[in-house]
Amino acid sequence: MVRTVALIVAAGRGHRFGAELPKQYLELGGRMVLAHTLAAFATHPQISVVRAVIHPSDRSLYDLAAKGLSLLEPVHGGAARQDSVRLGLESLADDPPDFVLIHDGARPFVEAGVISRVIAALESHAGVIPAIPVADTLKRGDKGLIVGTQERAGLFRAQTPQAFRYQDILAAHQALAGQELTDDAAVLEAYGQPVALAEGDESNVKITTRRDLEIAERRFERPQMARTGNGFDVHRFKKGGDHVWLCGVKVPHKQGLEGHSDADVALHALTDAILGAIGAGDIGLHFPPSDPQWKGAASDKFLAHAASLVAAKAGRLVHVDVTIICERPKIGPHRAAMTARLAEILGIEEGRASVKATTTEGLGFTGRQEGIAAMATATVALGD
Repeated sequence: MVRTVALIVAAGRGHRFGAELPKQYLELGGRMVLAHTLAAFATHPQISVVRAVIHPSDRSLYDLAAKGLSLLEPVHGGAARQDSVRLGLESLADDPPDFVLIHDGARPFVEAGVISRVIAALESHAGVIPAIPVADTLKRGDKGLIVGTQERAGLFRAQTPQAFRYQDILAAHQALAGQELTDDAAVLEAYGQPVALAEGDESNVKITTRRDLEIAERRFERPQMARTGNGFDVHRFKKGGDHVWLCGVKVPHKQGLEGHSDADVALHALTDAILGAIGAGDIGLHFPPSDPQWKGAASDKFLAHAASLVAAKAGRLVHVDVTIICERPKIGPHRAAMTARLAEILGIEEGRASVKATTTEGLGFTGRQEGIAAMATATVALGD
């Protein structure tokens, strides 16, 4: 599978902004600007890992922005943005990705579709940027007077994330270190590689001035919208064992369930439902069964991670509903404990969690008592 790293450049001091804190650490919608940016990439199903490049003095601020997200350790930037990007790229050299997306920490509203489009374009290009065609008439001015009109055909406004094949952009930055180029696409162009254009998004704005921050704040005045995700999972019984894990509760049974983790089929289904509600892929993307660190792992870690991604998007879990499908063991005696455990893992009231059980009347693999299936639905409130 293609490994794609998002490199978030957040080492600037924001002197033009004129605030006490760098602009990426100012509050926007109840969280830091950088927190929104990090969450956009950490929850994208095609992003393998995220690393931020920060100023050495900002570690405590960064830790607040990154709280609840699973990210690579940040690295320190340099004197200029180009130095910071190069240092960030070099920090990935020991475990080089296939693709790298370089994004401004002060662009908090990047849409998942923009990220997906630039990644897709890397299949046939060494570099690609999201861009918006220039719609306004462009004038050249001097001393307050118009001295010419610029033809706007073929002109675009560049955005980030700018996406590259890792080895190409690393070589370009190292070869052109010390030069002052406007963006990473210009670095690759100067290195002799063409860069493609992908469709950008008008909402993908960069917070540069106080007015930008005021306009951005209006996005959070909208009422939250409900989004729903569904999940389904199956695990077969194995020979031996004296219990199964269901909804985080150890239930006595004459057979255990097969699985790379603890095989909690109910928590797996619910984790997928939550990830689906926020458009963050599925459980296998976040916790690959091929990764030995998850062998025998308690599935409550998976569910808690999904809940943390909801929080990282400034969302709220409204309700979760799990249906367990099996002939045995009987779920009724454990239902209250399961509901309480779901609420505990997710940090919600018990009244917002539901556990049900049914059988297939002796039909199918569950009817033959070959395994257990589970379905789940999650409702999440998000601001966009």
